[in-house]
Amino acid sequence: MQNILIAGTYMGCFSDDSRERTLKGAVFYDLRKMTVSHCQEACAERAYTYAGLAYGAECYCGNKLPATASKPEECNSECKGEKGSVCGGVNRLSVYRVEELRAGARRRRNVIYRGCFRAPENLTDTFPASLIQPNLTVEMCSEFCSKKEFPLAVIRGRECYCGYPTGRFSLRDGADRLLCSGMHNTSSAAEGKYCLVYQTPVQDTRCTDRKFLTTKSKVFVALSSFPGAGNTWARHLIEHATGYYTGSYYFDGALYNKGFKGEKDHWRSRRTICVKTHESGKTEIEMFDSAILLIRNPYKSLMAEFNRKYAGHLGYATDRNWKSKEWPDFVNSYASWWASHVLDWLKYGKHLLVVHYEDLKQSLIPKLKEMVEFLNMTVTEDRLLCVENNRDGNFKRSGAKQKDFEPFTQEMKDLINRYILTVDEALRGRNFTGLPREYVPR
Repeated sequence: MQNILIAGTYMGCFSDDSRERTLKGAVFYDLRKMTVSHCQEACAERAYTYAGLAYGAECYCGNKLPATASKPEECNSECKGEKGSVCGGVNRLSVYRVEELRAGARRRRNVIYRGCFRAPENLTDTFPASLIQPNLTVEMCSEFCSKKEFPLAVIRGRECYCGYPTGRFSLRDGADRLLCSGMHNTSSAAEGKYCLVYQTPVQDTRCTDRKFLTTKSKVFVALSSFPGAGNTWARHLIEHATGYYTGSYYFDGALYNKGFKGEKDHWRSRRTICVKTHESGKTEIEMFDSAILLIRNPYKSLMAEFNRKYAGHLGYATDRNWKSKEWPDFVNSYASWWASHVLDWLKYGKHLLVVHYEDLKQSLIPKLKEMVEFLNMTVTEDRLLCVENNRDGNFKRSGAKQKDFEPFTQEMKDLINRYILTVDEALRGRNFTGLPREYVPR
């Protein structure tokens, strides 16, 4: 059997300073299965030149070698998934130069079309790098910008620009694709006014650096939700917006491997910006000084949690699961929990910010600003634009979605709708905004 793994060239052991990290293009963790080739593949697929491993379980990608070489023996952590192999050390990186992936097409696959946009007044001021090429292609521009570690490749005629979404160029107001059509072979006025924008395989790194709080937090904040209500996604947004890890009342290895390092910290350590919990009940709630209460449409929450229960964070339950006795039993027990979770937090929570998942999806930046302010943090506009650019994180279910089937019987709907009305009324009774109109029964 042919071994398709790429073998990179070992460049040496380097010092890894988390404040000034050079390999910060993309980051992966795997507490159980990290190997040298797994890290190299991941970096090469995203068009990076170097792959670095640390702590036996962490993988970093980038296009520049770290500045400070270390003694070879300081890289001494065994790879978690490969006995006898070395994956860096404590604050030390084992760095490999990743050879080109054999199929050039693998590189191009990750370029995503973002749309046609009005070009900013002064392109060279807006974008830090540029290239002029007579027969410019999307691949050429994306390759050029990837090498320079920029997440956006912007094309106007023969000109290629690289950069990030910023206040000047936020990617909010797309133009009609037709305004960008024929850009390569005309010199019309429209050509100068509009540009095509592509997302390169490179991650926007302006908001990926995260750390633990340097002094213990005085306010103990919960990020509370019913399971399946988007808690992991909210943690991703909060961590990238504030630059601090979130903690958890539970330990989930799958989440730790996705970069949620706060999973391993004791939930009471107060080294994290807030702590995930699905708990309800007076004692569990009163331990916290304040809480962000995340609420999602129970129909969607129940389906998401049922999927997670039977297929993990990113999978889908099978038709057999949905048609089994487990599903009606699940709805009967979980629907009342959805309601009691909110009612308990409204009753016992000391200082609450209520966030509706649907509003967060719809108006990400304004809602995230509210959450960040509630956590007593200030964040730059550019950092928020970076979060928006990386909005999905690693936690969007991919693959075959459920077919358009209706898992809820009329009896289930009657039950759930009664709970929705109870929760809506309780929120209004406490002077909070009621549930989003889109799912409150008329």
